[in-house]
Amino acid sequence: MAEEHLKIFRAANVEFEKQNFKRAEELYNIFIPSCAQSRERDAAYLATAYNNRGQMKYFRVDFNDAVEDYTAAIQADGQFEVPFYNRGLIHYRLGFFDNAIRDFQQALKLKEDFEDAKVGLQRTLLDQRDKINRGY
Repeated sequence: MAEEHLKIFRAANVEFEKQNFKRAEELYNIFIPSCAQSRERDAAYLATAYNNRGQMKYFRVDFNDAVEDYTAAIQADGQFEVPFYNRGLIHYRLGFFDNAIRDFQQALKLKEDFEDAKVGLQRTLLDQRDKINRGY
């Protein structure tokens, strides 16, 4: 990966960690298309950038765009468990329990000791059962 791309990625991560989300998103918006078009594209960096940008959209309750970014992260690096978990959270919140279950299960398949994914899966299964029992 070109050093210039890496600098943008690192700067975006610093801003993200400092919760300077506006600036972080601006930097990810520069990094993502430049990385995606690069022949030297690094899947892990691209997936992290999409995932983190998705997190900022999630915080704004912009669920559709967040799901798009999480899905793009998964497409960039299908071995990265975090975007599966994050997308599962949105599916859960929207009541798409089957989709949430699939995402949580995939996160756990990739990382068996992912405690948040275990909790998310258990909560989803319980809420799905309650919904069925209530006749919804």
